[in-house]
Amino acid sequence: MAADFNTIARPYAQAVFKLARDNGQLGHWSDTLGLLAAVARDDRVHPLLASPRLSPGEAQELILGICGEHLDAAGRNLVRLLAEKGRLIVLPFLAAQYEVLRATEEGTLDATIVSAKPLDEQLQATLEASLGQRLQRKVRLMSEIDETLMGGAIIRAGDLVIDGSVRGRLNRLAAALNR
Repeated sequence: MAADFNTIARPYAQAVFKLARDNGQLGHWSDTLGLLAAVARDDRVHPLLASPRLSPGEAQELILGICGEHLDAAGRNLVRLLAEKGRLIVLPFLAAQYEVLRATEEGTLDATIVSAKPLDEQLQATLEASLGQRLQRKVRLMSEIDETLMGGAIIRAGDLVIDGSVRGRLNRLAAALNR
């Protein structure tokens, strides 16, 4: 189902990206789409958007009512268009695809490092710089804590996964011994 939503969201994401790029509003549209995606994902709103009982007009009013003055005229127009087409449910996918287009345009990449304990700022900055040099992009590194890791870390950057965790090393060792 997610693949279908991604396919549906793609042309909208591309259109919004082109509009944002042409008007120098990449950051503004990230904020707008982030808000809309958060509203559409909300546990109270998502089932309503997925329900055939909610008319397009009611869905539009629901989203616009929640977002209120946080949406400018262009954001409200996007909501109206998506509501008319019965596509408000794809807002999270549209926002994610927009962010990929923006990152490509800006030469940036969001990456996540998962470690057993918090990283200090200096180590995180060093990892960002090293990863950026390897991937030839500016990397924004977000940190997550997973206390179940015995040690080491796992880095995810786009399709790249670097598993330097103790568990990952043990799994690779076990696989090599089983060959």
